[in-house]
Amino acid sequence: MAISKDTVKYVAHLARIRLKPEELDVFSVQLEEILKYMEKLNEAEVSHIPPTSHILSLKNVFRADQVRPSLDVDAVLENAPKKKDRQFSVPKVIA
Repeated sequence: MAISKDTVKYVAHLARIRLKPEELDVFSVQLEEILKYMEKLNEAEVSHIPPTSHILSLKNVFRADQVRPSLDVDAVLENAPKKKDRQFSVPKVIA
């Protein structure tokens, strides 16, 4: 599949990328080579391989939620430089 300069220019416009005219030539050739490689991959026989989401047989390990004792609020706030109403007080940040 041939990639024209117009196609590269259009995709660059969508991506908000400014390309110089000589870069259009380079990228059109490079994208064409990538598509040729993709066509090679499509020729591979993979019908005997089951679909997988990961190459390793992994599974998520979850634990049940349990209520456990935690730190006392007063102990946590003991070393806070500033506190207000049993909470940390931090300076306002407006960007």
